[in-house]
Amino acid sequence: MNGMLAIKGIDVYYDDVQVVLDVSFSVSRGEIVALIGANGAGKSTILKSISGLIRASKGEIIFDSRPVHTLEAYHLIDVGIAHVPEARRLFVEMTVEENLDMGSLKGDARKHRAKTREMVYELFPRLRERRRQLTGTLSGGEQQMVAIGRGLMSKPALIMFDEPSLGLAPILVREIFAVIKKIRSEGMTVLIVEQNVKQTLAIADRAYVLENGQIVMEGTGESLLNNEHVKKAYLGV
Repeated sequence: MNGMLAIKGIDVYYDDVQVVLDVSFSVSRGEIVALIGANGAGKSTILKSISGLIRASKGEIIFDSRPVHTLEAYHLIDVGIAHVPEARRLFVEMTVEENLDMGSLKGDARKHRAKTREMVYELFPRLRERRRQLTGTLSGGEQQMVAIGRGLMSKPALIMFDEPSLGLAPILVREIFAVIKKIRSEGMTVLIVEQNVKQTLAIADRAYVLENGQIVMEGTGESLLNNEHVKKAYLGV
């Protein structure tokens, strides 16, 4: 597999507090890679560093053989990285379709907008039914579908999910995870941060365990599902 993303020894601070310490890991093209750990372990901070929302004070972030840690956040879509943030951050006064189209404002994505939108509607048939509806009137699960769809509209090579199942009913959680697997089969690479450790490891090719801002363990999704420390710390076994 070809290396796509390489995180090399990053440190990240919030004010004077260090929340990520010398973290290094990689994501290969076509993989689903997960970052798991307790709340406050630094998982979301790492995603924000990759997408340029926070600057690492040390280290490098390399994407497709080029450094991206010096780029402004709005340039990351141009290089092929999409970030579906926690808490969705949608335009609630706009329709579902208008929100989706906001994800395809640039270059290639704009040219292929209609085709990509059709792919999103195939992944989430409910969004097709509600495409003229104001996004603020949707359920939490439907809003999460819009957030994922908007990320896909930029035609990313790498899509990052921050807590995609947060606050959703179990039946919708299963649906979101099934869609993430499908997204990979469409040729995208996935990096996911998620509290639902069991379901995440079940779909992940590889995963890294973060504790107190440091990677303490890594392995295949299957090996970590069967790891005694992971079972005790994160699966309640």
